[in-house]
Amino acid sequence: MKDAKVKRTGAKETKNKNAEAKKKVLSAKEKPNKRQAKPKAVKDPNQPKRPPTAFFVYLEEFRKTFKQKHPDVKGVTAVGKACGDKWKEMSEAEKAPYLAKAAQKRAEYDVTMTAYKKKQVSYTETSWI
Repeated sequence: MKDAKVKRTGAKETKNKNAEAKKKVLSAKEKPNKRQAKPKAVKDPNQPKRPPTAFFVYLEEFRKTFKQKHPDVKGVTAVGKACGDKWKEMSEAEKAPYLAKAAQKRAEYDVTMTAYKKKQVSYTETSWI
């Protein structure tokens, strides 16, 4: 009889130890080592937008034709997947006009961005005076 009681109390003690160990693990998970988040940089609304890549130039055109062929499809992901599959299948010669348009838009962006940066530099120089 006494042996049975000892075994039962021993089992209770191991259960308590297991429960305490789980609590410690949970408390460690609940309190992760958080770093201070950096505040977001304020974006200038006058800054020029970045130019689209060749794929996005193609996507603009593809979206129009896809909606004409499939007017019942409303999901953005379906259009994106179909466009991505078609883009992968295209040869370099077929991609060339889109690459040229993207390069042209990139050149325009570079010109406007340099003008924007010059304007920003001149503004900061005059603001200190």
